[in-house]
Amino acid sequence: MGAAHDRHGGRDLPERAAVTYLLDTAPFLWAVTDPSKLSRRARRLCESQRETLVVSVASLWEIVVKCGVGGIRIANPARSLPDWLAGLGARVLPVEAVHAYAVYGLPPVHRDPFDRLLVAQAIAEDLPLLTGDEFIAQYPVRCVW
Repeated sequence: MGAAHDRHGGRDLPERAAVTYLLDTAPFLWAVTDPSKLSRRARRLCESQRETLVVSVASLWEIVVKCGVGGIRIANPARSLPDWLAGLGARVLPVEAVHAYAVYGLPPVHRDPFDRLLVAQAIAEDLPLLTGDEFIAQYPVRCVW
């Protein structure tokens, strides 16, 4: 692809490699329903054609559970969620046994099982987690916001 032009000295710099980001549940929902709730950086990453976005099955499960108990209102989540994923160009990260096992070693910072699984997935897959959640930021995981 070539090199990027350095605006400070005219030198050519190597292009930064594209990064894959795991979206926390709330930022995923905000990205597709109200991007103004995202930080500027998170919004830029979600709108970028260069970066790869992944959404965990755990987030999809969390959303559907919350829809079922009235915590979130989404018309026909079975149709809306796949459409939203496609609109973001995001792929789905399945939950593997290694992710479940990785939850065991996490410190008891956060009691939310969905967030703990997302942290375990981010660590196991070596992915930065796109989140503004202060509890998640206390885990040994790279958070981007």
